[in-house]
Amino acid sequence: MLPGIPQQSGTADEKRLRKLFRTMNPQDQASLLRFAEFLATSPSEVTETMTEFPQPEAIPRPEQESVVKAIKRLTATYPMVDRDRLLNETSSLMTAHVIHGKAAAHIIDELELMFERHYSILKAEFEKSVL
Repeated sequence: MLPGIPQQSGTADEKRLRKLFRTMNPQDQASLLRFAEFLATSPSEVTETMTEFPQPEAIPRPEQESVVKAIKRLTATYPMVDRDRLLNETSSLMTAHVIHGKAAAHIIDELELMFERHYSILKAEFEKSVL
């Protein structure tokens, strides 16, 4: 049961999500909830004009890390990357891990490449607009 969601109402997607949630083991349910929390968190807004593109935060990768914690670490490492731009790829990678059983280390490697790629694109767009 998803906390705070009435069981007899909601859209077809909400009903489908509840049904899928009930079939998961407790560990997968916890992962899904943490991922939903990640998606629900809105990015901070930049209120001042940037004259220089920000550098990523140097947050080292721990030896043992879950995919959800890696997403949080990479979000903190690259706060300038809009989460909406990452949504589809992040969701696909999370699905590959949770549903299809791909190894966390492999998924985290892919996430790191994805965040780096999006950062590079944003930096190039910024530099182009400043010139």
